[in-house]
Amino acid sequence: MTRTYTKSMLVAAMLLLISLPAVARENPVVAQSLEEYLLSYDYDARREMKANSLFLIDHLMDDDVVLVDIRFAEEQQVWSFSFALHIPLNELPQRLDELPKDKLIVTACPHKDRAILAMAYLRTKGFQARYLEDGLITLAENLRGDDARMLMQFLPADKTQQ
Repeated sequence: MTRTYTKSMLVAAMLLLISLPAVARENPVVAQSLEEYLLSYDYDARREMKANSLFLIDHLMDDDVVLVDIRFAEEQQVWSFSFALHIPLNELPQRLDELPKDKLIVTACPHKDRAILAMAYLRTKGFQARYLEDGLITLAENLRGDDARMLMQFLPADKTQQ
């Protein structure tokens, strides 16, 4: 991915954040205007919007988080995680009913540009959402060998059959 493309995606993410009518905050999940969100934005808010791979793995084993792979369908066909929901970013608005409201949603793509857009969108819809700050590639690195086997042993059966 070129630097120009990455910068363009980050600018697009920031523009989306600025133009969204409301943003949801975690604990409790209450939609609020973007202005209210920005006025209350602090280091805790900055921290709460992110999840790293180790956090995700830990919470997947506790079954209190859902990983949403928001890459394009073609990317998901090439490689994917069996325990993730596969909802491309451009299909997310039409597929919100597939997401649980009672669990934390972690959005993910190989890096984080699309995941940030998805996280911001889901927060405006009242979901608890974070983005995977180290991306799917790092998640794959953290799920090699025994670590992958251990995760699969802890996942509910319905998450391992997808």
